Amino acid sequence: MENKYVYKDQDITIDVLMKIEDVVNKIAQKESKQFDEVYLNFLDSKTYRALQNTNSLLWQESAEFIIDDYYRERAT
Repeated sequence: MENKYVYKDQDITIDVLMKIEDVVNKIAQKESKQFDEVYLNFLDSKTYRALQNTNSLLWQESAEFIIDDYYRERAT
């Protein structure tokens, strides 16, 4: 099984994966937590699911924007 992120027939897998890594690294640093712990929490979020939906275009946003979205989600 091959997991790829595609937008308008372009493979953007590396872009999405790098964005996820950047977001998780920044959250981990901000919260003084381990990458793995933050990553597992992030995987269970609506924000992560939106990142996986390439049509949402969230993957094009800055890491800071995505982090704000993630924190808004957690506050509700």
